[in-house]
Amino acid sequence: QVQLVESGGGLVQPGGSLRLSCAASGSGFSVNTMAWYRQVPGKERELVAARPSGRSTNYADSVKGRFTISRDNSKNTVYLQMNSLKPEDTAVYYCNVKVLNRASLREYTYWGQGTQVTVSS
Repeated sequence: QVQLVESGGGLVQPGGSLRLSCAASGSGFSVNTMAWYRQVPGKERELVAARPSGRSTNYADSVKGRFTISRDNSKNTVYLQMNSLKPEDTAVYYCNVKVLNRASLREYTYWGQGTQVTVSS
């Protein structure tokens, strides 16, 4: 079993910055892709940024140039640095982690509990 703990959400003014963190804990697994999604009421959850186990990254067009995803493999932690925030970035942000169970060699997906990000003056 893998547990994900998110932190770093809050209220920020337009143009401000926030940094989200998500730490995966447990045993018997290797972390593959780590990603961030977001969701607003009445809409589907959307991918914000993804960081596979290599160095490549994927970003939603709406956040390119403003958000940066990074990971610390030694801590099984993924970060989302959000700069130049806009009111339309307001959402609940969810960490998403795909792990490989070393015993079964099967991949499992886990979600964080979600953290609210509100961009408002």
